[in-house]
Amino acid sequence: MIQAIGLTSDPRKQLPPAVDDVSFEACAGRVTALLGAAGAGKTTALRLMLELQRGRGITYFRGRPLHRIAHPSREVGVLLGDVPGHPARTVRGHLRMLCAAAGVPARRADEVLEVVGLVSLREERLGALSRGMDRRLGLACALLADPHTLVLDEPADGLSTRESRWLHRMLGAHAAQGGTVLLTTADPKEAARVADRVVTLEGGRLLADQEAADFARTRLRPRVAVRTPHASRLAALLTKEARTTQRSVEVVRESGTRLSVYGSTCAVIGEIAYRHGILVHQLADEIGDMGPAFAADLSTERQADEASLTPAREAIAARDRERAATPPVRVSTRRQESATADDLPAPRETSPTPDGRLAALHTPTSEPRQADAPTEGRGPSSQATSQSAGSRLPASSPDHLPDLPPPISVRPAPGPLRPLRYELRRAAGVGTGFLTAGAVLVVSALTAVLLARVGHTPHPRLLVAWPRELPLPPAALGAGLLGAIAFGEEFRHPALAADRGTVPRRLGLLAAKLLVASATALVLAVLTIGCDIEVLYLVYGPELAEVPADWLSLSASWMGLMVGCAWAGVLAAGLFRSTTAGLAAVVAVPVLLVPLVQKVMEGPSVRTAAGFPLRLHEVLLSQWPFGGERYVAAVARVIAQPVGGALTLSLATLLAAYLLTTTRGRVR
Repeated sequence: MIQAIGLTSDPRKQLPPAVDDVSFEACAGRVTALLGAAGAGKTTALRLMLELQRGRGITYFRGRPLHRIAHPSREVGVLLGDVPGHPARTVRGHLRMLCAAAGVPARRADEVLEVVGLVSLREERLGALSRGMDRRLGLACALLADPHTLVLDEPADGLSTRESRWLHRMLGAHAAQGGTVLLTTADPKEAARVADRVVTLEGGRLLADQEAADFARTRLRPRVAVRTPHASRLAALLTKEARTTQRSVEVVRESGTRLSVYGSTCAVIGEIAYRHGILVHQLADEIGDMGPAFAADLSTERQADEASLTPAREAIAARDRERAATPPVRVSTRRQESATADDLPAPRETSPTPDGRLAALHTPTSEPRQADAPTEGRGPSSQATSQSAGSRLPASSPDHLPDLPPPISVRPAPGPLRPLRYELRRAAGVGTGFLTAGAVLVVSALTAVLLARVGHTPHPRLLVAWPRELPLPPAALGAGLLGAIAFGEEFRHPALAADRGTVPRRLGLLAAKLLVASATALVLAVLTIGCDIEVLYLVYGPELAEVPADWLSLSASWMGLMVGCAWAGVLAAGLFRSTTAGLAAVVAVPVLLVPLVQKVMEGPSVRTAAGFPLRLHEVLLSQWPFGGERYVAAVARVIAQPVGGALTLSLATLLAAYLLTTTRGRVR
């Protein structure tokens, strides 16, 4: 269950807080609706619950706040607005990337796609999806890790009636199996029709917390408020008049002098009071606390009499007889609950709605059957369990609810390859990295040809296409850009927003990004030199394609520069939350820091690190295998250079700042 206690957002400039001291509960096995008009604070309340926005109060998910849950995606499935993914990524690729982040098998993506009816669109780009398909994909992302709780912000917004009915029945099936569902809506009729409990917000404050039956009776239906000192006598007269005219009129005695009359009008009540000489102090139309927006439906909703409810009652009775004749099927879930044969919620109480229909207000199953133990594989028995009895209709049919995804078992310990798999799928899922690398290779080859044509360029700089006029070669800028994109994409398209704050700040993910950025930079460095040498050989012959004699130290410097630029881009983008800031930090190292470091190193009192490998060899008193002293000397020379020193200093500063902000956020 969900327990929200004292949710209060930070105050705004000269305005009250968007959410002020809101407390409510959403029980397991039930659908809870957070109702309110636009600006009532529904989305802010959800963001406070999910710790995506700063404020006061705390929310417990089955007894634990979100920051105390090791893997929040396995406990809470979230859908806030549109699916936060890169528009160029495919539907299946996006789900497989989230599978790696949540630590679930990659086949889970295909299972949830089948459930939400997106199998035919699995290779479609996210940017090309319609509103309805985007909602289906959002539900698939929420169900991916088999969570116990679903938190959805207006999931039916912009959907057709057919798609809304499908979505609501899916959520009802999740609740019927023991899960917790919390959704927001601005439509009171939808809340009464879908939810078991309705929590109403107005102006950021809690207005009412009611069962759906009470909400439909007292807050949704139009009524006439009457105040009279003869309330008992008037109530009896109204009831007698209703029986005489065979009208469905309900009279509720709310206080000593106040009556709420449902199914009548001010004119009829006033005429009865006048005819019998009853003094009336107040006679006014009311529609609960829903505001004037629903007054347009007042004349239609008042025509809900007993005769109009007869077809709805007959339809529900026929459905109950059909469900009673269908044998139930046991569904294995890790919530240890059961579902009916067609995965619909348990039989529900009915309450008349303003438009004359019966609103189904379902309650959780009172005697759940013992469920099967969850298994990792999907053998014949598990496949039979995941199928409903009889023929299955398409998932998009609103008259049939497809099976929920089968249960999965996830390793409790976080594996070291989990963030690495996520980062690899994130980087390979879009063509940005490949296009950037291709552009870097083309620009480097053309630059090398032009530099050879002009002349006066040292041979090592010619091989890496590094003009003296530029602070960095094109390959180093490309490596820094790829590193900045690695974290910049997380902020621009926060696929993991509901997992750990605005952007995940886990050190495992940072290590994975640094590792992938290093590998990408090394591959780009080798390809750049290879392409430049090949182009120079084809254009000018073998003279310019010769390998320098000191290739070892030059290679170490080149590799160190590429990896350092990539790391600077990753750390700066993660620290400043922007791809542009990450690339700016890469350019700032040679432009600003290198001159400062060079000026310091050229001072009269500065000592150098000359002879460092020889002294280290004397201290260790052992022979270097495979000429190891050469590698140590090359690394020492790289660090001793102004560029190497400035890059090392920048990386240390950025890493310290990133760790400081990460630990400070966790302490908060």
